[in-house]
Amino acid sequence: MNETITRSLSGLVYVLLLILATLFSRETFLLLFGLFLLQTVNEFCALVKLPKIQSLIMAGVLYFIFSFFFSDNKFTDFGLIIASLFVSFKLILWLFKDKLLPTIKEENWVNLIGYIILPFIFITKIPLINDNFIPSIIIGIFILIWTNDTFAYIVGKSIGKNKLFEKISPKKTIEGFVGGIIFAVIASVIIAKYYTKMHTYIWITTAVIVGIFGTIGDLVESKFKRVANLKDSGNIMPGHGGILDRLDSIIFVSPFLFLFYKIISYVS
Repeated sequence: MNETITRSLSGLVYVLLLILATLFSRETFLLLFGLFLLQTVNEFCALVKLPKIQSLIMAGVLYFIFSFFFSDNKFTDFGLIIASLFVSFKLILWLFKDKLLPTIKEENWVNLIGYIILPFIFITKIPLINDNFIPSIIIGIFILIWTNDTFAYIVGKSIGKNKLFEKISPKKTIEGFVGGIIFAVIASVIIAKYYTKMHTYIWITTAVIVGIFGTIGDLVESKFKRVANLKDSGNIMPGHGGILDRLDSIIFVSPFLFLFYKIISYVS
């Protein structure tokens, strides 16, 4: 089958599965992202050489506890966000280091928790407003991520001349990065006006967070793959690679979005 057709069909199945599971119920949403988490952990362990069985068990237990039993708890949320943001900023510093050296094994256990597991937990918490599951929030965020990625590629391909971070991702350009954010902001205004009841400024800020930290997340994952000398994190999605390849943006973005939404809820 033509590679373009294979890639398009694979992407369509992924998008439909995500949207339908999210819209059907909170339980199907949690189940789908629980499965995504396990596959992402599997792929990440292959990248950084961590034992898979122990990692999968730990991921499943933490996801079950904090997504089902502590879905809206201020004290646990505060601890989780501090831990995840610590790892996020540590990885940003690692991203800008010149040498492509793998992190030590003990650090990768920390990365597994703060970079992979906790962000998935935040993804399940983001659409919860006063214990009510609002699927339009998480779908809106994914629309912004897809818009940013798509137009970053189109703008970069069309007019991109200045490399964003050539040593990690040679195809990314500054023009594409800015273009992706601009179109994500446009999409955020449309989402605020026609799809959700959240204020426009919240969605515009969400689009900017997605554009900036989603791009960083993509670069961080690219560095992990470069260190491991792999093109893709996996091959579960024909033409797209692994689940980590598809979710690298939302994974890195989710702690920052969760913190932003918490701040908004406290001041409003």
